[in-house]
Amino acid sequence: MSIGLGIVLFVIGAILAFALHIDVSWIDLQLVGYILMGAGVIVVLIGIAFLLRRRRTVATSHTTVDPRTGDTVRRDEASAPDDLI
Repeated sequence: MSIGLGIVLFVIGAILAFALHIDVSWIDLQLVGYILMGAGVIVVLIGIAFLLRRRRTVATSHTTVDPRTGDTVRRDEASAPDDLI
């Protein structure tokens, strides 16, 4: 969702900066457009960083009994799922 929001901010900023030629006395629409475009780029970069940071792991636990001693042996493994490798 954050990548989509960044794209929307960038597009609205580009429209304000490049497509509209309206003079408003109390605000500079071109400057607002540039600010929105910069904010859109930042939001997209943050969204990409969160997507790359979010990794899932699969924890697997195997419990067996050693036939010689009768002790319980437990082995834990954590690995990435096959679709993320």
